Amino acid sequence: MEWAIGIGLGGLAGLHISTWGFYKDAPFEGYSLLRFLRSTFIGILMAVPAMMYSGLDLTNPAHMAVFWGLVYVLERALVEYWKTFLRTQDQSKYFIPMQFHVGGEVVHDPRKRVLIAIAYLVGVGAVVFGVVRASQAGLGSQLWAILLIGSAGGWVSAFGGAWKDAPLEGFELLKFFRSPGLAAGFALLMSQYTDSLALITFAALGYCIATTETYKTFFFPSKPRGKFAGKDVLFPEVEQWRWRLVPVYVAIWIIVIAINIAAFV
Repeated sequence: MEWAIGIGLGGLAGLHISTWGFYKDAPFEGYSLLRFLRSTFIGILMAVPAMMYSGLDLTNPAHMAVFWGLVYVLERALVEYWKTFLRTQDQSKYFIPMQFHVGGEVVHDPRKRVLIAIAYLVGVGAVVFGVVRASQAGLGSQLWAILLIGSAGGWVSAFGGAWKDAPLEGFELLKFFRSPGLAAGFALLMSQYTDSLALITFAALGYCIATTETYKTFFFPSKPRGKFAGKDVLFPEVEQWRWRLVPVYVAIWIIVIAINIAAFV
């Protein structure tokens, strides 16, 4: 039963990502079923280690809520790392390159990219290690730790986004603090479900990303993502039928919200 629930939640997290990703990108990049389902498959894949090592009881709605956020952030971390450091792709279709770049200039030298990829992985690994050690020290019950350490993923996202986007689209103070603020808020929510500071931190970032992408995608549907700013829509027919995916997206949010409500009952 737990495995079925875990795979189902992993699929829902991945499908959530697939939906907003397709909605925003397909008019510029085109579409295929395999591309659409990529994040769904990866979400299911990430659910396996999450079930094996998180220690969460997936028959408990509170732990189900944490698990969804955890799988969400694992999928995002894996895909974004691959896009930034490992994938080689023509970047001319983007306003903001998706591969690692400095001030808009893509680093093409494979040796440099590997070294930077390793350094980035070490840096993020150090943050994860610090969060895990803080969790092992029992800080998951301390409000200051929940708000401060629980927002760590949001700060990583904020600094990473500023490094990637600000040189090309300008620095926005409110945008910079948005992710840490949301992550801290969701960390407080996740702390009602578990006293593991590590799970609180990672799940909070998952919810933070899900919320931010929902806002950017569906509250401003006519505004292209920053990476496509100023680029022509190459597949305008997508804009005529992509709305059909919205009910699926809303249904996933309803399920996730219902799980969170059940966690309090």
